[in-house]
Amino acid sequence: MTRPRGGAAIAVAVLVAVTGCRAEQTEGASGPAKGGTGGAALAAVDSLTVKGRAPKTGYSRERFGTAWADTDSNSCDTRDDILKRDLKKVRFTGGSCRVSYGLLDPDPYSGKDVTYRRGRSQVDIDHVVALSDAWQKGAKYWDPSKRIALANDPLNLIAVDASTNRGKGDGDAATWLPPHKSYRCAYVAAQVAVKKKYGLWVTAAERSAMRKVLAGCPGQKLPTGGNPTKAPERFRAR
Repeated sequence: MTRPRGGAAIAVAVLVAVTGCRAEQTEGASGPAKGGTGGAALAAVDSLTVKGRAPKTGYSRERFGTAWADTDSNSCDTRDDILKRDLKKVRFTGGSCRVSYGLLDPDPYSGKDVTYRRGRSQVDIDHVVALSDAWQKGAKYWDPSKRIALANDPLNLIAVDASTNRGKGDGDAATWLPPHKSYRCAYVAAQVAVKKKYGLWVTAAERSAMRKVLAGCPGQKLPTGGNPTKAPERFRAR
């Protein structure tokens, strides 16, 4: 897992992901797990392949490329793109790309307000589907360009409280859910969306946990959008 709100339509999130730091934004927009324009997330669970978790052997962060690569070619790294999208009252250093300050109001995982200041680790950018989990459920066998795409896809990234996030590890829906219970439907829907988009499988326990959460919110939509599933050829991974 690496360290990654909103309530506007998912189209806003996709627009920001595409345009990135070129247009100044001073208020938070939609994260990948809020809203959605796809079909019901609960129905989508049954489209996921069910298999056992493969060994973690061979996993490293470097298998997914350099952290926060600018795969959308907007001259801002992925971390700043997500901070800019998810934080409110954003301030910048040296232009409109490098985020120096902002507010998670509230943090989706804990429900509390968190202040971001550059250089301090109170806000993480979380991979909703942790990279290690992805490795054990199909990504090990991918072309490196697809792994790089997953690691930098706004659909799979969200700014969250660091201390809460670090309890997640590489957990899936069967082993970790956000303490903020009102966010769980959106969170699980985002995991389903990412796994469906990239063809990652789920364990039987994971699928059961996803169904259990989403049964409580059968109208929860499946988030859509994000970046292509193949990174530009100039990017490399081990």
